[in-house]
Amino acid sequence: MSVFVPNQRKVHSLTGRITPKLVLTAFKAVKRNRGAAGIDKVSIQMFEQNLDANLASLLRDLKDGSFKPFPLRRHYLDKGDGKWRPLGIPAVRDRVAQEVVRCLLTPIFTPLFHDASFGFIQGRNCHQACARVLQYHQEGFGFVLDADIRGFFDNLPLEIIMAAVAAQVADGNILCLIEKFLRAGVMENGVFKPTTIGTPQGGVISPLLANIVLNHLDWQLQAHGYRFVRYADDFVVVTQTHAQAEEARKLVEQTLAQLGLQLSAEKTQITTFGKGYSFLGFVLSRRSRRMRPKSVKKLQDRMRELTIRHHNLEAAMIEKLNQVIRGTALYFTPHWATTRWQLRRLDGWIRMRVRAMWRKRKKRTDNYRLTTVQLAQRGLISLENFC
Repeated sequence: MSVFVPNQRKVHSLTGRITPKLVLTAFKAVKRNRGAAGIDKVSIQMFEQNLDANLASLLRDLKDGSFKPFPLRRHYLDKGDGKWRPLGIPAVRDRVAQEVVRCLLTPIFTPLFHDASFGFIQGRNCHQACARVLQYHQEGFGFVLDADIRGFFDNLPLEIIMAAVAAQVADGNILCLIEKFLRAGVMENGVFKPTTIGTPQGGVISPLLANIVLNHLDWQLQAHGYRFVRYADDFVVVTQTHAQAEEARKLVEQTLAQLGLQLSAEKTQITTFGKGYSFLGFVLSRRSRRMRPKSVKKLQDRMRELTIRHHNLEAAMIEKLNQVIRGTALYFTPHWATTRWQLRRLDGWIRMRVRAMWRKRKKRTDNYRLTTVQLAQRGLISLENFC
């Protein structure tokens, strides 16, 4: 028996809601998100050159069931520590098609999502997720099940995904489209590899499908009285005792097994708020809420790429640096964070890199030749100023 039980009447007539206006809106969303070309090597700009005809053709294929997606283009993203995350990049045409389906499904499933789920839901974000778990800690929930699902996107069975969607959607054409997205396959080094399991990271619709499937876990935790916070496949359960955390772990393992998934034994742990744990780029603990070491390393690696010494300290370079600084600062300076001292040290490190790029050397006396005030006058912004 399926674990997904509909709590409302199923939706039947979604295909009829695919209109020229919806397809155009979907293209505009894909354009805003930018992204590289797929295996057909058609970029967003190339697709837009003949936009009306391309969208009309796509609309026709989506409505009559003849749509067939290209295989995904394999790309690997460096996760650090010698690990790589496999991404599947759809063609622009396929991204627009996925966005159309996502727009149709979102109003159906969003009201069903638990309010402790914060990932990829309009009006919810990472800062709210962290603030919620910090609120639980203040209420006395000091033990933490820091959970990690083993290869979630890569190991999620297609049958589970389809059953979760079909619990609310009865439009056969839409269900067929979703299955085509999931079974499109991957081109890697010129070799086609079929996909029989998982939902591709990089697909427009993948985050929504992840929420739809893991919504079952959310409500199971709710039914057993647990406090938790989830952001996509990253979640924590907070309890008042170690024994309760152990019981929560057993429940999570049983529920994930129903979904064809399992916890990572190496990355899942029971800890306390006093000791601290990593969540959504932060280390949360009773003493501080700071950047986790991996987040610091990611920023430094990006700065090293930009401040190679044969580069010149020009206005365009400063703007590139500012984009990274601004993005980092906006994320790591919510009102509850205690990152000022980290950001101050990182500011000094960034200025050292900039001075070394400017003088083509690393020398302490260059601090006086290009002071902090002079760098600010050239337009370089500071991480700490965002605190």
